[in-house]
Amino acid sequence: MRSIFTIMIVSTLAAGCAAAPAEVGGVRPAGTATPSTAPGEPRTVARDLQVPWSIAFLGDGDALVTERDRARLVRVTPAGRVTSLGEIDGVEPDGEGGLMGVAVKDDRVFLYYTAASDNRIVRYRLTGDRLADAKVIVEGIPKGGIHNGGRLAFGPDGFLYATTGETGDRPLAQDRDSLGGKILRMTEDGAPAPGNPFGTLVYSYGHRNVQGLAWDPAGRLYASEFGAQSYDEVNLIKAGGNYGWPEVEGVGSDSGFVNPIVTWDTSEASPSGMAYAKGSLWVGALQGRRLWQVPLGEDGSAGTPVARFEGTYGRLRAVATAPDGNSLWVGTSNRDGRGDPRDGDDRILSVPMS
Repeated sequence: MRSIFTIMIVSTLAAGCAAAPAEVGGVRPAGTATPSTAPGEPRTVARDLQVPWSIAFLGDGDALVTERDRARLVRVTPAGRVTSLGEIDGVEPDGEGGLMGVAVKDDRVFLYYTAASDNRIVRYRLTGDRLADAKVIVEGIPKGGIHNGGRLAFGPDGFLYATTGETGDRPLAQDRDSLGGKILRMTEDGAPAPGNPFGTLVYSYGHRNVQGLAWDPAGRLYASEFGAQSYDEVNLIKAGGNYGWPEVEGVGSDSGFVNPIVTWDTSEASPSGMAYAKGSLWVGALQGRRLWQVPLGEDGSAGTPVARFEGTYGRLRAVATAPDGNSLWVGTSNRDGRGDPRDGDDRILSVPMS
């Protein structure tokens, strides 16, 4: 097996090849940043969930958790009490689609889900354990059996960000008129945020399937992205940036595309949820079945990633920083049809940061 930290020579494939990107690049050279902290022993907060896809904390310290395949939204307390807020109307789980992202701002809850004809974003008002005043704020995001994106998060600028996939239709990623294969940035009403680079919802493009978003204390945005056959990625996101898919997978030589700051062999990662805490990005790995710690330098560069809990909990998908900043909540994804469920799966783990 090739080492994930071996720097590979960029190889250029024949132009017009439909089966693979025109350029395939190797592992991005690591920066000098090193981990400033290590995770402690996780404890199980909640168990017997079904594909917990996303976690968003409320102001009181409880968390909302989406269950992708049964379209259920649950509330989880730090003590482990789980309360169902019900199934979300209009969700039609299919393949990698279903009830996915959740984001919270004040008493408003935003959900990303797969409907009958598209992926869409809906806004609710939360009163106690009751959702009301449903309003679809974005619709027409391409849907498919694969690559539906689905992450939602509010940035430090106060705007809502959403990730979308190209649903296996590769050209969508480069089509700026399509919402597929993009990172979107919007107001709470679903309108393009002021300052968006193209005057539309599109913030960056050329993405295959982004499933993780996180900001560092300097306000820099990072995204985790599934590769195809060779390299998974973490990217430092710039407004208007073209991240290369399907022309490039991994590190390329075309200056028109933005290169990733981290790449892994796809067997080591399949990176999904991501959070920032204690000087590092923390990335849940599905196929890799581990939690990756990616130390960041003051300039936003990435040091050598460190694998945590390799094989201990199976497939890891949801990752969120707890309100105290001293722990992570991490969700397993062993009941998604690709894992090996254990007693108590799927579960939410609390991981202390030492």
